Amino acid sequence: MRTMPRGAMLGALTLVIGLGACAPKVTREEFQSEVTKIRDEMTTGDRQLATRIDSLNTRMSTLESDLAAFRSEYNVSLEEMQGALKFNVPVHFEFASAELREADRPVLDRFAGVVREHYPNAVITIEGFADPAGSRAFNKRLGMDRAESVVSYLSSNGALTGASLKAVSYGESNDRQVVPGAQGPGPEGMENRRVALVIDYASPDAAPMTETEGVSLR
Repeated sequence: MRTMPRGAMLGALTLVIGLGACAPKVTREEFQSEVTKIRDEMTTGDRQLATRIDSLNTRMSTLESDLAAFRSEYNVSLEEMQGALKFNVPVHFEFASAELREADRPVLDRFAGVVREHYPNAVITIEGFADPAGSRAFNKRLGMDRAESVVSYLSSNGALTGASLKAVSYGESNDRQVVPGAQGPGPEGMENRRVALVIDYASPDAAPMTETEGVSLR
């Protein structure tokens, strides 16, 4: 049975009272029956609202717990943006390489689990970065290759088959280097050779990007 809005219920009750006062053909039994019906619908509506609130509170509590565990277990930092969450994850790459390391796959699997559970219809943007060694053009392409490597992993193993995955590269952008100026070869600059993961849950038709150059959509 479709629940009548409270305002409509009160209006209907007023109408019933008016009919009871002005229309002699309305019997007391009919009047009481209509009042009981309206009261029951109001009670049902209150119960449904309480159930929805309880469900929302439970989901929020579960989300907070899952995010806290994710941050603690994998040393992930989380940035809250307008309608989006950005995960700075410890997924790094060897010098001049876009190959995903085996050691970094568990954190991506956990990220996929959070998305499946709490943001199944969100747009996921993978941001790729490079250290400042090499030309800007090369690093732009390398950052895209790294982002696409993560997109490929998340889609090919079935982890996020229902999500919309996008890749974008920021290359060696100075304002996005974790350790300014650090570069390889070798372990130096590893912090800059990375990806970041963004869940855009407010605008499912567009990912939260600030650049349009070198964007790959899958």
